[in-house]
Amino acid sequence: MRSVVTAALAALLVGLAGAPAGAGPDDATGTGAAIERRTVRGPVTATVRLQPPQLRFGDAFELRLEVRAEPGIELLMPRFGSALERFRIAEFVPRERIDADGHTLATQSYRLLAPASGSYRIPPLTVEFIDRRPGRAPAPEGHDAYELLTESLPVTVQSVLPAELAQESLRPPLAPLRDPAPGPRWPWIAGLLTLLLAAAGVAGWLLRKRRGERRRSAYDKARARLDRLLGGELPEPGQAEPFFVELSDLVRHYVEDRFGLQAPERTTEEFLDLAAGAPELDADQRAFLQHFLSQSDRVKFARERPAAREDLQRLLAAVGDFLEQTRERDDGTPRSVHA
Repeated sequence: MRSVVTAALAALLVGLAGAPAGAGPDDATGTGAAIERRTVRGPVTATVRLQPPQLRFGDAFELRLEVRAEPGIELLMPRFGSALERFRIAEFVPRERIDADGHTLATQSYRLLAPASGSYRIPPLTVEFIDRRPGRAPAPEGHDAYELLTESLPVTVQSVLPAELAQESLRPPLAPLRDPAPGPRWPWIAGLLTLLLAAAGVAGWLLRKRRGERRRSAYDKARARLDRLLGGELPEPGQAEPFFVELSDLVRHYVEDRFGLQAPERTTEEFLDLAAGAPELDADQRAFLQHFLSQSDRVKFARERPAAREDLQRLLAAVGDFLEQTRERDDGTPRSVHA
């Protein structure tokens, strides 16, 4: 058996050393040409491209979404990592531009890693758009935007273990083991249960301690980010989109950390519904969150502009008041301006 294993390992090393850097569809990795699918809905065309569709476990593959929209169409690209939860994202590059004819050209490029060898499918990606052309309905009745779904793409991840080595390693090297002579088992079972209960108790204590530390530090992290914004120069009203992106991200992460919410990929409406369940938030604080996040969305997606820099200063002050009102006291109870 040792000779078979040695020969298989030698063959693997020789194959890795001798494979050319630009191997084609017939090389040892099993990689092939990229596969591409195009979907059209009205004025929007989406193309999704996968390269390579076959690879070895541990190698990254590239997924690229290209969307082209006619003039007057507002594009809403998929959120970061949307529908790609089963893969690890090694790199993400979004781009958007307007060409000379007024067409919007948007791309999202991912470098992904599979969790294990096997066959997978890249699920459909959702591209939303609003039709702002004169005389056209901006969205279907009862909806905020039109939706375009791309086609799913297959990807195969091969194991790095040679077939003959895998077969040899799975053979039982010895004869089947016989059952040991019967003996008293209850003391062993009782001891094992005691150890499991003790381990569960320790794990629960550590989890509660970690959650407490995370919630106690939520204010400090948010306050530090807000102080950086306060110390910087405020943007002009027409260039405030990055400012609102940073400020809304600050507020969302603070609420998630402070109240233990798990909402990294939720829409604003879903996030507000989840935050409404936090008993520490009163009606005024929930109303502030709804007004603030809705205003941020209008700036980011509807290109709404604040009136003046004074509006941005008032907004920073309001966020600071919200942090102070909802931070925890040293004894673990939330602060409140109504106390």
